Amino acid sequence: MKLDTSGFESTVPFFGTSSDLLGGLSAAPSFDVPATTDFDGFQKDAIQMVKPAKGTTTLAFIFKEGVIVAADSRASMGGYISSQSVKKIIEINPYMLGTMAGGAADCQFWHRNLGIKCRLHELANKRRISVTGASKLLANILYSYRGMGLSVGTMIAGWDETGPGLYYVDSEGGRLKGTRFSVGSGSPYAYGVLDSGYKYDMSVEEAAELARRAIYHATFRDGASGGVASVYHVGPNGWKKLSGDDVGELHYKYYPAMPSTEQEMVEA
Repeated sequence: MKLDTSGFESTVPFFGTSSDLLGGLSAAPSFDVPATTDFDGFQKDAIQMVKPAKGTTTLAFIFKEGVIVAADSRASMGGYISSQSVKKIIEINPYMLGTMAGGAADCQFWHRNLGIKCRLHELANKRRISVTGASKLLANILYSYRGMGLSVGTMIAGWDETGPGLYYVDSEGGRLKGTRFSVGSGSPYAYGVLDSGYKYDMSVEEAAELARRAIYHATFRDGASGGVASVYHVGPNGWKKLSGDDVGELHYKYYPAMPSTEQEMVEA
């Protein structure tokens, strides 16, 4: 009697001719190219088609005590509010923060990736990476992915051996050094408050109140911003979260409810 040993064979049996197998392996993967003469323009239009409208308000500024970073917490997709509790200020290391504006997944992933690179730099060089170096790392990474649909508008804020540092980095690889930045759909409203109230020699409490008020006014005028106004301070001892206030409650703090004219007439 002949034993059936096919169950012990390591290869999967192939039914067909050897030419069928070789033909399948040698065929290169292919796809149809869009019928257009302007492929770059087609690509940009396609990216915009699958990227819904986004909105946010983030800000940061340098003053004599360090850096203040503030943001709202609303995530939206066009007119749909998907979340009111997004953490838009991301801790890169104990002395550095990043803000999130643009695509949530893009910002979260690349900030996490930057945190890993900063830690590896610290282990290799026995010293913390500077804010300048961290922002340059991120800008170089994003520049290598330009035109591929990333949506990132971030600020890197922190304290290093030279003192406070603040940089703006975007998904096109752009990088700017400055003392005041606001990013997002609510930034024009935040800039109005920030520019009118900013002074370099503010105390931490004054600076935090300015940032809180700027975020509140942006959420009041911009429908894509809202939720909670979070404020962080980065100093020589690292970052610290100062407050997280619901913007609905801040509205009644800044604009207390006043009796209407009709009520005053009735009382009179």
